Amino acid sequence: MISMRLSRSLYMCLLLAHAGFADQVRLKNGDRLSGAIQKNDGKNLTMKSELAGVVTIPWEAVTKVTAEQPLHVGLRDGQTVVGSVTTSADNSRFEIATKETGVVTAGRESVQSMRSNEEQAAYQKEVDRYRNPRLVDLWAGNLDVGFATTQGNAKTASFNLSGAANRATSRDRIAVYYTSLFASSNASGKNITTANAKRGGIAYNLDLNPKWFVFGSVDLDADQFQSLDLRFVPAGGLGGHLIKSEETVSQSATGGLPETASSFRRVSIAAPRRCLLGQELTHKFSKISSVQEKLLIYPAVTDGGSYRINFDTSSVTVLKRWLSWQFTVSDRFLSNPVAGRKKNDVLLTTGLRITFAK
Repeated sequence: MISMRLSRSLYMCLLLAHAGFADQVRLKNGDRLSGAIQKNDGKNLTMKSELAGVVTIPWEAVTKVTAEQPLHVGLRDGQTVVGSVTTSADNSRFEIATKETGVVTAGRESVQSMRSNEEQAAYQKEVDRYRNPRLVDLWAGNLDVGFATTQGNAKTASFNLSGAANRATSRDRIAVYYTSLFASSNASGKNITTANAKRGGIAYNLDLNPKWFVFGSVDLDADQFQSLDLRFVPAGGLGGHLIKSEETVSQSATGGLPETASSFRRVSIAAPRRCLLGQELTHKFSKISSVQEKLLIYPAVTDGGSYRINFDTSSVTVLKRWLSWQFTVSDRFLSNPVAGRKKNDVLLTTGLRITFAK
């Protein structure tokens, strides 16, 4: 009996001792939580508790922090201070007890982040990955697939395939893109192709500073019903970031006289020298809904009446983390098509989008 009481007493002492050395967080409503602070990203504080597991708390709801373990505290001026953290009596300042310089005081509004040793190591690894990435790192993209068919008095089929991949670092960006549409019908009693178009390219942007960048690109087009076997469009020039935020990214580009070589029905045509004016926009309406848009205008320098316009836009709705539904419009306008062909060719596609990231 005495042994059982002694065991319980020792167990309670151990619990109290552990709680005394655990990190403490006090909330506006008076609640207190204890455990190990993992990180604070400026919006939420994440704490690991033995009883409740991993808990995420809105940072604005936290009034007081006491951390015995060392935290890496990121300040607004870019400085990172490492040490145990306590909150001042009026809850307006944090006091970080460092080994090197003693106690450092920082106002609540100047604290941008807090990370444990493990979270700081993971964060630093990700930062290094962006600063010195391998060519195979940081790729993200999507694959769109759509198919429609009718069977009965008329047999028709259409298939669209599109893909895009982007690699963005802190100073440059590579983009690769492709889209195609093929359709056939036997409504006239004979199986004929009714659509056959392919469009793709690659682009590279290099930031000169936060506002300006230089770019180079190559676009390729083929369209059976425009009698276009191949259009090869290299370009390069200067661009500017108009808007750069979490919700919206917009930029414009001015090209340096790209040469365009076109082949219509196996006959190569030396196209006039053209300049390039462009604009690109990505906007998130919500966590699941976004729109992407790109406009390129190629006015001729040597022939004032000739120009081309490329316009692409997609609306995307997220179904799952890796799966979305997309609706895409891809338009190609040519002011001087070959005889008997229309100036405008529009592709409308919709279907599932599979996303990936590395």
